[in-house]
Amino acid sequence: MNFTDTVLDNLDIELPSWAFGNSGTRFKVFGTPGTPRDIREKIADAAQVHRLTGLASTVALHIPWDRVDDYTSLSRYAQDLGVRLGTVNSNTFQDDAYKFGSLTHTDKTVRQKAIDHHLDCIEVMNQTGSRDLKIWLADGTNYPGQGDIRARQDRLAESLAAIYQHIGESQRLVLEYKFFEPAMYMTDVPDWGTSYVHVCALGERAMVCLDTGHHAPGTNIEFIVAQLLRLNRLGSFDFNSRFYADDDLIVGAADPFQLFRIMFEVIRGGALDQNSAVALMLDQCHNVEDKIPGQIRSVLNVQEMTARALLVDTDALRRAQDDGDVLAANAVLMDAFYTDVRPALAGWRAERGLPEDPIAALRDSGYQQRINAERVGGTQSSWGA
Repeated sequence: MNFTDTVLDNLDIELPSWAFGNSGTRFKVFGTPGTPRDIREKIADAAQVHRLTGLASTVALHIPWDRVDDYTSLSRYAQDLGVRLGTVNSNTFQDDAYKFGSLTHTDKTVRQKAIDHHLDCIEVMNQTGSRDLKIWLADGTNYPGQGDIRARQDRLAESLAAIYQHIGESQRLVLEYKFFEPAMYMTDVPDWGTSYVHVCALGERAMVCLDTGHHAPGTNIEFIVAQLLRLNRLGSFDFNSRFYADDDLIVGAADPFQLFRIMFEVIRGGALDQNSAVALMLDQCHNVEDKIPGQIRSVLNVQEMTARALLVDTDALRRAQDDGDVLAANAVLMDAFYTDVRPALAGWRAERGLPEDPIAALRDSGYQQRINAERVGGTQSSWGA
């Protein structure tokens, strides 16, 4: 088993800055030693993940959580550490004005406030060279009758159009969806179909973002992946894992076979080809586990399931499908899924000058002990700040 010079070399997974801050349940956020106190320390931790895995060359920003006075300087700082700044994520869910919606609010003044925030994010993109503006909205209602469902969609379309006209020729607007939470009765962008309808109305530089945790139990996520790739509207992935809802756990932790099936469709749809524009990103908050090894484990999980998906005998699979041989077709997938690719991937890393065991290398490096000692005082970053 040799993964040299394969599509595996194109795998690059963006890390979210907020994954390195403190997180917790809805009842408490837990503090830990060495937690970053600002975006530069977040980037430094993300750079460690890339240095040890070779799989995570970009870091996503969240505005205003990661706001700085000089983004050009921040970009240079990231580059000096061997990574780049990536997707810019907007935030219209933590301001009192957005209690009843942001881009869908009945008050035009509030909608304009939300639009202006996105224009600020585009300016950050201009300064950092970032390609993607990612929009996730908490907009929705809790009770029947609370809002006019159709009118909210009209206002959303109008607001998105106002933002999109400022998207540059080399930039994209990526619209995420989530079927519930915090809105419990009706969410304004609850599914891939709604996101797809809106981005198609905007133009060719508007795409859908799929978060693997943002679906009802039992949803066939790989079908959505295949469909959006078929339609050329899959802009980005947010990888995480969940047992019940949007748990933001380490990707592949709950259902590694699902991750395998998703990566098979990703490969088949060309999303890991050399010139693919599909962005892969983690969207996880580590509640009880250490953050840097949690991110390392996450990117390794994606790599392992990608490697297994590359082992699928597609010719044999197609023959079995054409012949209607149900069990043979399923067996082709299962044979690949049950193959242990970890020794081969250790060799893949060794060939590239990377540690064969990145988590052990992190532990032996003393990096965590050093930042525990250095990052004393100040305010630790956390989810939402």
